[in-house]
Amino acid sequence: MFIPKRVIFEKGSLDTEIGQNIYNKVKDNPKIEIINASSNRIKSNIPGDNLYEQYRSGKETLVVGERKSLKFQTCKPSANYQLPLVSGCMGRCEYCYLNTQLGDKPYVRVFVNIDEILKKAKQYIDERLPSVTIFEGAATSDPIPLEPYTNALKKTIEFIGKEEKGRFRFVTKYNDVDSLLDAKHNNHTEIRFSINTPKVIDIYEHHTASASKRIEAAVKVANAGYQIGFIIAPVFLYDNWKEEYRDLIKSIKDKLPHDFDKQIIFEVISHRYTTKAKNRILEIFPETTLPMNDDDRKFKYGQFGYGKYVYSKEELADMKDFFIKEIKYIFPNSLIKYVI
Repeated sequence: MFIPKRVIFEKGSLDTEIGQNIYNKVKDNPKIEIINASSNRIKSNIPGDNLYEQYRSGKETLVVGERKSLKFQTCKPSANYQLPLVSGCMGRCEYCYLNTQLGDKPYVRVFVNIDEILKKAKQYIDERLPSVTIFEGAATSDPIPLEPYTNALKKTIEFIGKEEKGRFRFVTKYNDVDSLLDAKHNNHTEIRFSINTPKVIDIYEHHTASASKRIEAAVKVANAGYQIGFIIAPVFLYDNWKEEYRDLIKSIKDKLPHDFDKQIIFEVISHRYTTKAKNRILEIFPETTLPMNDDDRKFKYGQFGYGKYVYSKEELADMKDFFIKEIKYIFPNSLIKYVI
């Protein structure tokens, strides 16, 4: 659960049920500063004279407000649309693309008009009939640590569970899933866990759950009937990477019940970065040891028109062969969506 240092209530948010619930949860904690913003200019309420300080202060800030735009962004290829329940993340993963995407606004935000957002989701479902419409709930966030404040995930899971042509999926690096276990999901929700080797998590994924705790949470939701998946990302090709990633895949198998026979979905993504991301990361984490030496990588233009630094063709081919072989050996019934 996310325990912020400050909670900023935007204008009108305290007049809502979610806003009032959040206020009641934090009002008696002397370590949490409560700010009633007179305008929605949030940044002026978050301390920090430079990006390094603003990033850390922002990660300790919860903003409560209304989602003004109800237009959903597309989310190809994994889903049809993003479902904006929250934005931002309490985690401080050094490589995270949100470091660039959220810029100088890395605070965590929850939306108080969930009913309006779900009503809009219903409209998108109806517009695409008879096709199934898939929504992604974690495109710009990790919603799990905020669930105690909003109940938005459970509400969405049960809403989508009633929609014959609606599907929902989200990914997390946390393990606080107990409140979702009794949700009436009707097999319409897929919960994925982003995992990595203990070494990568310890060095680069600050303020997140351990790989072991994430896998234990995956077992819980699998036993509750959810479709589960694992995103192994980003994959770093360091000394002994094959042995450590093999152990990671085996650890999933070891924690699942012996008679577990449901299909597990895997997605594997190698580490890559853009020049813009690299520069931002170096400002936020000046002591980072992320492998971002341009000379060690191949420059490749992506589908969105900008270039990124990736592993060489030979390294990626070796990585792909390794993960397909190991995952299929340990989980013969698995679905590997991609290894990139």
